[in-house]
Amino acid sequence: MPVYHIVLFRLKQGVTQAQLSAWAEKTKGMVGQIPGLRSIEAGQPLPISVPRAKGFDMGLVAILDSPEHVASYATHPAHLE
Repeated sequence: MPVYHIVLFRLKQGVTQAQLSAWAEKTKGMVGQIPGLRSIEAGQPLPISVPRAKGFDMGLVAILDSPEHVASYATHPAHLE
């Protein structure tokens, strides 16, 4: 059964769109490097959702094969980078 790992972020002031784009590309590059990581997507809230975002600027959803893969994902060098 897959595991959906969801993370919400509050960004530091001054983070640029170019930095976010580079981070998103690097994040997607983890698929195929980390065993059990099926897919990963990241993005900012839709304008209509901003009032309900509670101050979060970015979200990430990673789909992993099993709970055991979440543990190895958390400590994998590609993730820690």
